[in-house]
Amino acid sequence: MSTRLTASQSRFLRGQAHGLKAILQIGGKGLTDAVVAEVDGALEHHELIKVRVAVGDRDERDALVADLAERSGAALVQRIGNVAVLYRPSKDKRQIVLPRA
Repeated sequence: MSTRLTASQSRFLRGQAHGLKAILQIGGKGLTDAVVAEVDGALEHHELIKVRVAVGDRDERDALVADLAERSGAALVQRIGNVAVLYRPSKDKRQIVLPRA
């Protein structure tokens, strides 16, 4: 189950993510369970994260990012080049207040 966002919520989150650094890099080994667990923990703690995907082929990169978003239950806010921005509200302590849908 992934999070759904409206256009205004996506725009808001893109603005929030602008100053963030990528906290995770996915490389040649692809999407392992350990990577998904790491992303899951980062999303629970930060809610909004940037992930760098070091895969050469664009279609493969898009598929990997979509798979990561689905497996972590996150919404893909934006993807520019090798960097994807993911958002998922924290279960315990929500920090980001989204604009109304």
